[in-house]
Amino acid sequence: MTKRNKIIYWIATVWLALGMTATGIVQLLKMKEETAMMAHLGYPVYFLTLLGIWKILGVIAVLIPKFPLLKEWAYAGFFFAMSGAVFSHLAMGDAAKDLFGPVLLLLLTATSWYFRPADRKIIFANFNQ
Repeated sequence: MTKRNKIIYWIATVWLALGMTATGIVQLLKMKEETAMMAHLGYPVYFLTLLGIWKILGVIAVLIPKFPLLKEWAYAGFFFAMSGAVFSHLAMGDAAKDLFGPVLLLLLTATSWYFRPADRKIIFANFNQ
């Protein structure tokens, strides 16, 4: 891995971790703005607890060394959660400003996943032998 790729990976990963941790905590605390947003999007309030726990566990999975399969699941979860948030806001006709956070976290997820070091990737055996 080149130095440039390592820098890109760590910048994206740190910002992803900060964003997911912050939103996860806000969701676990069920702040008034979050509960109002969930109601607006048509989701039950208990969904905030589920998302908050998953986000924090996902951050831990992405940041700890080794466990490449667990990391793949965490990145997939982040991707599904953020793309679902984007779709939900679009379906409700929300303003572009409401898409900023989910789109940013979606881009950080993709960037962190793409630039992750080899020891954080799943290595598949060559089955063509």
